[in-house]
Amino acid sequence: MSQAFDLAVVGAGVVGLGHALAAVRRGLRVVVIDRDAQANGASIRNFGFVTVTGQQRGECWRRAMRSRDIWAEVAPQAGIEVVHRGLLVSVRRPEAEAVLEAFLATEMGEGCALLSGGEARARLPALDAQQLAALWSPHDMRVESRQAIPKLARWLQEAKGVTFHRSTAVTGVEPGRVHTATGTIEAARIVVAPGDDFRTLLPERFEAYGLTRCKLHMLRVADPALGTLPGSVMSDLSLGRYLGYSELPEAEPLKVRLRAEQGELLDNGVHLIVVQSADGSLVVGDSHHYATTPDPFAPEHVDELILDEYEAVFGRRPSGIVERWTGTYASAPDRLAFIDRPDPAIRLVVVTSGTGASTGFAIAEEAVAELFD
Repeated sequence: MSQAFDLAVVGAGVVGLGHALAAVRRGLRVVVIDRDAQANGASIRNFGFVTVTGQQRGECWRRAMRSRDIWAEVAPQAGIEVVHRGLLVSVRRPEAEAVLEAFLATEMGEGCALLSGGEARARLPALDAQQLAALWSPHDMRVESRQAIPKLARWLQEAKGVTFHRSTAVTGVEPGRVHTATGTIEAARIVVAPGDDFRTLLPERFEAYGLTRCKLHMLRVADPALGTLPGSVMSDLSLGRYLGYSELPEAEPLKVRLRAEQGELLDNGVHLIVVQSADGSLVVGDSHHYATTPDPFAPEHVDELILDEYEAVFGRRPSGIVERWTGTYASAPDRLAFIDRPDPAIRLVVVTSGTGASTGFAIAEEAVAELFD
């Protein structure tokens, strides 16, 4: 650890790796330090869905577009498979169709198309006959996050010369130094990307943000009869949750109807995302429960609510559940991410929403530019 670096990154999740990537593209010497032996947090527990369409209008949407472009450029170099591209938001209520029409009229709808129910079923025959319309977007993409994050780290190390210190606890940071349980690392600039750990490093900097944690339920299911998805799939409930849709004035009637008809799902933060893996299995989710310290338990009832919405879209439940897990991520009441500046040479970067895979690379570019420009 006697080597000195231009940038030290604390945290090897997607946000931390994004900073390492942005720095090595500038020709900088980079070290990444992480307490775990391998990626184990939110970055591998999600859908691997690089979501552009539906992200909050403005900064978040622009960051998602930029991050998607970086993923598309880096994935083939790092040996990361893009499992599928595109998004189909299939809806069964006229109020939801009105939201899709309003979305298409914004700059975010450029390149997207509104499909009739019949056109949507032609693209995905497994859709239930009650589906009224669908939005098709070509802008989104999906990687298998469990493989993509380790492959990205390996490529950064082997092809780009990034140094990694795994299984290394960071005990403190100060300008020019990262203190670990096994020694001190010298670096001109430091980025702390701690995910949802608010207590270990710079705890006083978190106080202003009112952070909590979000726990979500995820499922891997088998449903061979569904066939090959044309892209990721969402439903009416997503229009009430994703801010790019839900903040449109036209979304208000839909939210009222969703509350009346599916209040229990809303109370559990349930909406539907279905993505497909290379082996044909499906990753299905998710739910959202908030607490300072979320409990580790995953009630079956919440999984059943997710599958209720799956059945509403496809007319049946999946043939089998292969795997279940939970994830957690940082959440803030008034922002989707922040770059905090405890010192001119230090940045604390946290994505405070479920948009890390979708926006993290662009946020990292911004933070690295601040530090070195």
